Amino acid sequence: MINVSKLKKGIVIDHIKANHGYKIFKQLGLDRIDDTVVLMRNVDSRKMGKKDLIKIETDVHLNLDVLGLIDPDVTINYVENGELVRKVRLELPLEVTGILTCRNPRCITNQEHVEDIRFRLVDPETKEYACEYCEARTHL
Repeated sequence: MINVSKLKKGIVIDHIKANHGYKIFKQLGLDRIDDTVVLMRNVDSRKMGKKDLIKIETDVHLNLDVLGLIDPDVTINYVENGELVRKVRLELPLEVTGILTCRNPRCITNQEHVEDIRFRLVDPETKEYACEYCEARTHL
């Protein structure tokens, strides 16, 4: 069994679907952090069977919209002095800006440079978002 020390201060991203941890690691840019970051894959879990887990030994801003899009069931645990001080449960964001791109080739956002395109959640079950400009739907 691998022993990873208890976090003194930082963030634990827990309940990541098995084999989704690396995608979250890359999307959040955790490979560019100079502090200790641990990605554990296929960890045994009573609740999920198997899960991934990320421990970050520093304070870092996490884009919760990106996390919510990749895996809305993750839990973010904030730790100080070795104790859990706050727990955040994610869900699909109702609106995202600057993360998705429109799949409609005729959309103005694909013809001209448009920054920070907004998409709104139109169907939580299918994880479908609509472009603010042309209403084209994008599946995650």
